[in-house]
Amino acid sequence: MGFTDRGDGDFRVDRPADVLSSLRQRTMAGDWSWLCQVHGNEVLTVTSAGEGAGATADAAVTTVPGVVLAVQTADCVPVILIGDGVVGVAHAGWRGIVDGVLPATVEHMRDLGASHVTATIGPCIRASHYEFGATELDVVVAVTSDAVRSITDEGHPALDMAAAAMIALEHAGVDRVVDVGHNTADERFYSHRTRGDAGRQANVVRLEANR
Repeated sequence: MGFTDRGDGDFRVDRPADVLSSLRQRTMAGDWSWLCQVHGNEVLTVTSAGEGAGATADAAVTTVPGVVLAVQTADCVPVILIGDGVVGVAHAGWRGIVDGVLPATVEHMRDLGASHVTATIGPCIRASHYEFGATELDVVVAVTSDAVRSITDEGHPALDMAAAAMIALEHAGVDRVVDVGHNTADERFYSHRTRGDAGRQANVVRLEANR
């Protein structure tokens, strides 16, 4: 999933082929800001291309045109955030949602001058395939709402990760949240939970300078 902020409050969704082509080129050049993700709430502010690569964090933000922020996901929720000359990306597993990685990312963006923030939720595991323990589910509910409780296709208790992320973003004051609706249980995507895949989705965002 790739997004480019045009710098004027609007953004485009980049075609997968364009994202992959750019990924191959830029990874070789080492100028993408990849993170060492630990299911926490640390947010990295990136001020130059490739800065912070390998840093321990689960989200990154920038105000610098051309800087590419990236997180990797299999079943956790990737969130792309756009707002007033600031962009951000977050990796939100259930532990990260409980620890507040999404409001922390929004707060960092506001500190950098973003007054209007929108968010897009990318491919993640959906409740139909995400059986979840009752104790942990109560923990997530405590910081979101009962709306995250669900049932798997087999009738077991489940966590609706996308709903949890959406509620956390709304609580953080995000103006608009869009969920693309994709389920990583679908074989078009990588899923550690359902198939034990080693691969990951790359979720990237870049701020584009005004022309």
